[in-house]
Amino acid sequence: MSSPTFTPDTAAALGGPSWLLARRIAAAEAFAASPLPSKEEEVWRYSRIGELDLERYATVAEAPADRHVAASSVASPAARLVLVDGFLVDSEIDPALAAAGVYVGRLIHAPGADLLLGSVMTEPTDVFALMNDAFAREPIAIVVPRGVTVERPVVIEHHVARGGAAVFPRLVVLAHDDADVRVLEVFRSGESTALVVPIVEIVASPTARVGYLGVQQLGASTWQLGSVVARAEASSTVHVSAAGLGGDYARVRTDCRLIGRGATGMLTSLYFGSGEQMLDFRTFQDHAAPDTSSTLLFKGVVDDKSASVYTGLIRVRKNARGTNALQTNRNIKLSEQAWAESVPNLEIENNDVRCKHESAVSPIDADQRFYLESRGVPPQVAERLVVAGFFDEVLARLPVPEARVALAGSIAAKLDAHEGVR
Repeated sequence: MSSPTFTPDTAAALGGPSWLLARRIAAAEAFAASPLPSKEEEVWRYSRIGELDLERYATVAEAPADRHVAASSVASPAARLVLVDGFLVDSEIDPALAAAGVYVGRLIHAPGADLLLGSVMTEPTDVFALMNDAFAREPIAIVVPRGVTVERPVVIEHHVARGGAAVFPRLVVLAHDDADVRVLEVFRSGESTALVVPIVEIVASPTARVGYLGVQQLGASTWQLGSVVARAEASSTVHVSAAGLGGDYARVRTDCRLIGRGATGMLTSLYFGSGEQMLDFRTFQDHAAPDTSSTLLFKGVVDDKSASVYTGLIRVRKNARGTNALQTNRNIKLSEQAWAESVPNLEIENNDVRCKHESAVSPIDADQRFYLESRGVPPQVAERLVVAGFFDEVLARLPVPEARVALAGSIAAKLDAHEGVR
């Protein structure tokens, strides 16, 4: 797409080592030659992509003058990075982990940096992946050596402070054989217009365990167009989770690729839309090896005139005998004007598999509400208890348990707002 702002010159101005600079410019040139997607494309069906006007946004050229860092999202993280408008402004890591060879920081300084970027997303999933490749100012890497367990979560926090900013967070997580790490990534912005285009690449090497939770708490005028791509090798486990609470239009595509025998993938999400928000989730559970398993549980609530979209595909390739895959999406509508779309799909090329998908869109369960009200619970409290219980199943499964209390509080705040307008 031709853009006066997002050009090869803009990408070149970001600098970096020669290999990164060449990658930036190539991606920017490919972006300039590519059209933006449209709703006519199946993968963008139901979306609001036609409303996107890139001329409203620009990359931020100067580091923020105010580098005040708020308290961490969780207590005592193993490591913490804070980025403001795409600039890394604060970093810390437990010295014992650094001594054990764990790396958390700018990707350009990571071991094997030139091989990390694009190691999972070998081809861009869409034109926005090209934008991220071109304009990600400070890609971040987390590398955990063989056999090392990181007991506490690694926390990465993104803050968008400048109005009209376009930021392109990039994170690569590499867990070597038998390593164990959990990552919490949080996205926040103010009420000004902004565009956030994040990409996460995850590699779980043989017998490794990786948990990732992305929490989207962006302002009501911010757009998010993100992708998470995870690769699970033999006997490894990868758990990718998302919480969608803010934003104007916020979309996350998650690809979980099970490429090694015995690999396990778990995908979980909770989301709560209000106002005129649209929360859009696309998932791909790709079984490309024998004896792999995947489970997906996405639960959402839509209120006011908000909307949600879930579209998921379980793909079982010819050689993936012994696959066990489950896909579940459930939605509650708190308002007659709210809208939720749920489209699960299967694509199976092997008969020796067990695959199942379930989806539902409905108002509050009348039986549950009646049960509570018949025992003296006021109607508003009964509704609140049903919604809280609805989300409990996902909260209990999150790969970063340290985030559960804060997320439960965010859900409670959404319910407070819902009750306040009744």
